[in-house]
Amino acid sequence: MTSSQVVLITGVSSGIGRAAAQQFAQQGCLVFGTVRDLGKAEPMPQVELVEMDVRDDSSVRRAVGAVLQRAGRIDVLVNNAGGTLLGAVEETSVAEAKHLFDTNLFGMLRVTQAVLQVMRKQASGRIVNVSSVLGFLPAPYMGLYSASKHAVEGLSETLDHEVRRFGIRVVLVQPSYTKTNLDLNAPVVASKIAAYDGDREQVSRAITRNVQKAPAPQAVAATIVDAALGAWQMRRTPKGEASLLKTLRRFMPVGPVDASLRKTFGLG
Repeated sequence: MTSSQVVLITGVSSGIGRAAAQQFAQQGCLVFGTVRDLGKAEPMPQVELVEMDVRDDSSVRRAVGAVLQRAGRIDVLVNNAGGTLLGAVEETSVAEAKHLFDTNLFGMLRVTQAVLQVMRKQASGRIVNVSSVLGFLPAPYMGLYSASKHAVEGLSETLDHEVRRFGIRVVLVQPSYTKTNLDLNAPVVASKIAAYDGDREQVSRAITRNVQKAPAPQAVAATIVDAALGAWQMRRTPKGEASLLKTLRRFMPVGPVDASLRKTFGLG
């Protein structure tokens, strides 16, 4: 059994997950990163890749079992794997909504439940759930994504109350725009309604502009590492826009916040 902190982080193929896995390794942790297909994954120095599809119960169990066989324990779980979807609420099919929630919420739940069995026996552990500023803010044409992240926030707060007696704590990390492919390659709802075309395209262009000028994922990754290895704090918003939005949401009247959001997304 290793004496290093053992970290399991989901979704390390690219972006925030990959940057966080590398930073954990630089901190001397024994890092396991999950990918959906090992055959297509790019190797990572000092990170052991594990095949896992968070949407599949048996895949999650096999992956967690493989980590335990290799390391004997799991000290930190980072639920980073996620997806997004662009489209009006009226346009979004129930099937599309279920698919999104199966990754963003139920995928997180599957992995968390599998790891909690280990952490309770250890009487220690830290679970970091990667949410979003859309976990506390609305975003036009990202209603189901926002709903999934609001659900992640509620589940995380409740879970922290339930497991702290076992020496386990739960943390939320709430990034804003980050320069990754997640938003640049966001899938769009399949059945579009023409009445929404203009605003949907405007929002899509605004998202692309904001992502292109956003900071690289290393800053969010550093926040995740600090959330996992540092003093416990329920919510952590990376410095910059995410932190500013959190402050505005808390202290500004609803009207100005609403107007600012619409301006950000290019809506009148």
